[in-house]
Parts: sequence; C-alpha cells; structure tokens
Amino acid sequence: MNKTRLNIIILLILLVGAAVIGRLFSLQVLDRNFYKALAQGQHKLFSDVSGERGEIFFSGGEKLATNQTTSFVYISPREVKDREKVKIVLSQIFDLKQDFLEEKLNKDSLYELIKDKITDPQIEKLERLKLEGIYIGEKRVRSYPQAGLASQTIGFIDSENQGQYGLEAFWQETLEGKGGTLEEERGASGLLISFSLPQEIKKGSDLILTLDYQVQFEAERLLNKAKEDLKIDSGTIIVIKPDSGEIIALANYPNFDPNNYEQEKMASFQNSAIQKIFEPGSVFKPFTMASAIQEQKITPQTTYVDEGVVYIGKIPIYNYANRSYGQKTMTEVLEKSINTGAVWAYQQLGSELFLKYLNKFGFFEKTNIDLQAEVFSQNQEFKKGYEINFATASFGQGIEITPIQLVRAYCAIANGGRLVKPYLVKKIINEDGSVKETLPEISRNIISQETSSKVALMMTNVIENGFSKKAKIPGYFIAGKTGTAQVSWGALDIDKSGYSEKTIQSFIGFAPSFNPQLLILVKLDNPEAKTAEYSALPVFRDLAKYIIDLWQIPPDYEP
Repeated sequence: MNKTRLNIIILLILLVGAAVIGRLFSLQVLDRNFYKALAQGQHKLFSDVSGERGEIFFSGGEKLATNQTTSFVYISPREVKDREKVKIVLSQIFDLKQDFLEEKLNKDSLYELIKDKITDPQIEKLERLKLEGIYIGEKRVRSYPQAGLASQTIGFIDSENQGQYGLEAFWQETLEGKGGTLEEERGASGLLISFSLPQEIKKGSDLILTLDYQVQFEAERLLNKAKEDLKIDSGTIIVIKPDSGEIIALANYPNFDPNNYEQEKMASFQNSAIQKIFEPGSVFKPFTMASAIQEQKITPQTTYVDEGVVYIGKIPIYNYANRSYGQKTMTEVLEKSINTGAVWAYQQLGSELFLKYLNKFGFFEKTNIDLQAEVFSQNQEFKKGYEINFATASFGQGIEITPIQLVRAYCAIANGGRLVKPYLVKKIINEDGSVKETLPEISRNIISQETSSKVALMMTNVIENGFSKKAKIPGYFIAGKTGTAQVSWGALDIDKSGYSEKTIQSFIGFAPSFNPQLLILVKLDNPEAKTAEYSALPVFRDLAKYIIDLWQIPPDYEP
C-alpha cells in the first residue's frame, strides 16, 4: 500500500471519529436537557386523577351511593400474538361477540377496553391462561348498594363521572372531589419505580338525606304490590313532615338499577314525583274549601242544595255516577266528594280570588326541591279565565300539577297555613369534618291557623263519616281525601279533546289530624279499580300504620 492511500484512510478515520465525537458532544452536552426530557417522557406517565366522590346516606346511615374498586379487562393489540386464541378465550369468558373482538384486535393501539366490571371467577380464568397482550386493570367506580331503591331520586354517574338525574346531578359540584395530575415513573422494564399524588386532590362532600331507609323500602314494596294486585301502569308515593318539608320517602314505580343504567330506557329515569304533570281530581277540593273559608265566603256548616248537576252556561257538570244528594253542608261535600258542591263553593269565592289562592298555594311555580329538572305547568288554558275552567278546577279537573306541588300545598293545610319547601338533603359533611345542616324554609301563613284547623277537621270527617272510612287507624284521627281523575287524551299524546277511560287514583292524608307528624300522598296510574277508595286508600292506610308503629306516635284516644 503506497503512502498516499494510507494517508487518505487515516484521514477518513480521523474525520469519522471527529464526527462521532462531535455528535456525542452534541447529544451529551449541548442537547443534554432536551434528550433528558425526552427520556423522562418515555419513562414518566402523567394522568388526570379525580378526587373521590362524596357518598350519599339515608338518614339512619345506610349507604345509598358509595365508591368501590372494580376490575376491567383490556388488550394491547400490538402485543397480542395468538389472535385467534385470544378471540376465542375472551368470547367464552365474557360472552362477547366475535365481531366486536375482531374489531378491537385489528386496531393499531396499545389499549382497547374489552369488558368493564368483571368478576373474580372471570379474573381467575384469565390469569390461569397467561395470554400475551391481555391485561386486567382496576379503577374506582360509583356503586349503589341498594340497587333500585330510590333510584329516580338518587340518579347515577355517567362514564365521564358527571351526575345524571336526581341528587347526583343536582349536587354535582358538592359531591365531586377536587382532582389533579398523577405522575408515575417506570423503569426500562416497564415496572413502576415511583409515583406522586398531587397535593390538591380532595374528596367530595358526603350527603346525609332526610329519607328514612325503612319507610322508603316499605313504600316501594307497597307500590310493587299495587302492580301485582291492581295492575297499575305506574305509581308514586311521597311521605313528608308537613311542619318542616323533610321528605321521608319518595318512591316511584317502575324504578331502575343505577348500577346498570346503560341497559335502561330514558323513560325509566323520569322522577314522576317532580316531572309528571297530572290532573289531580277530588284531592283538590280541600283547596277550594280552604280558599272560600279564608275569605269568609263559606263555613264548614254552610249548606247548599245539590240537584246532581250544575250548569256553567250551557255546559252541565255532574257528580260522580250522576248522583244527587239534596241539601248538604260543605263538610258533607268533602265527605261525599260532591263535584257540584265544590263548584258552588268556588262560585261564592269568585274567579279572581280563586286564582289568587291557587297561586298562593304554589300551583303555578316550582317547589325548588333539591332534585334535578323539576317541572311545572304554566296552566295557560286554565288561566285564560273561562268560567268553565275555574268550575272544573274546583274539583281538580282541567288544572295540571305535579305530585310534589300537591304535597307542598297540603302541608299548609296540615301545619297551620304555612308553605314549606320540600327538601332531601339534611346535612352536608365536608372532607375536613365540618357539617352544614339544612334549615327548613317556611313562608308566612297563606291561610290562617283557624282556616287550617277547620279544613283539617273537615278532612277528618271524610275518614270518620265519609267514603274513606277504610283509612281509619284505631286510636288515631286521620285527615284525608280521595281523588279519582280521568286522564285527558292530550296527556296520552293523542290529538283528541275530552277524556279517556284511564284514571289516576290518589289518596292524600296526614296524621294525627291535629298534630300532624307525617303526610302521605299515594298516586296510582290507571289501577284496575273503580275509584281511589279501593286502590290508593288501602295503600295509604298500610303505610300510615307502618310509620305510626315505627315511630311509636302516641295515640289520640284509646281504641
């Protein structure tokens, strides 16, 4: 080899060496921080972490909504080697369709969720097979240990951890915790070396409800029994303390399981107590009486002569079954539930005052209960001022309200004339242990104590002397009223005037009559019974007797 060629080779070696050294200098010195950050990015993982959601409890401490750890299975399609075997195994263990698994396996990704909420036996089967590319993860999820109990009241949490419906939605900001970013560092093998939790993560506040677990359970049991015995389409029961507005039970049939809300139809989530408008029927008559008594237009002893029909213009209004009762007092009008008597009382009051009192009783506004998406009717047709509309409203037809509006208005009759705000959350317990208690919201009197007492006595006579004797509980005076209302075609989304053969049968009452501890509404939609006397009334009696025994309420007299 001549000297020139040797020098060229040496020069090339020196140039290559210089280039390598220069590159190493650039990587290790000049660009050190950049590549250090890049390496950390490959070994450090950052993920958003939510603060744990607050829990929800019945008044006695029973859990209604809590959090628990659940397992899920996912695959990394890039790591799966035996695709056919993986597909068969996952299909058999989790009862999944082949098309679904094929789609997941064909994706060019490192993470594909296969099945949420898997069981321990499923985990054991999967772990025994030790297939590459299949992984089991854990996460904290919302759990409802009471399943369907009070489901429309509680609502549920969606996949984005947002409350949907009921308490979960209304109290979202209070229940949700404060989140942050979790930092994990993994070694070259992928093993976790260290992690750090952000200091700002905080648990959400807990809610203690006014709901009584035992009363709620009994109310829902009775609704289920009404489905079996009376074939109801649906039903609602509300139990409330009339002096404060505390809701003791809020039950609906049908309900749903919030643990598996994805399998339900949207209609299942509707809370009929606050979202279903209906014409109440004869349970509305005490408000007509209370308004006329308050304005001194009538007294409980005022008499009129019932001829079985009253004409508003040329339009006739009849009593139930076209009955005629002759001379009756206003008390007897309630006892016998006489439509023409309610119309007569309204006529003594007049349209302007009647409208004024219905507004005072809260029938044209929300109650502002602490639940998501409460509705109310503007009653625009009723407010047009036609006398026939006011006349039929006097006995509960042609005016639309929600069950919770009806209950709130009845509280005023039971508690001496004050309008209360219904509520469900009794206490809020913050992460630091501090407690915020809900104070009852009570308005000034909308009717006097004297009027309230008179109407309560009239309603007690309904039980003692009228068509509602089956509601009697030995040793106690009960005040109550039945209602059997026809359902309009419009309410059934049928473009037709008038009323269908379907009925809403209800009973509302409070006990003891002259020192009320509880007020109950039972509303049954289209039961196989002639009137509420044979449907809603027995349900009321059974539930009232259960609560009186449970709370050991002292009797009014020795039976």
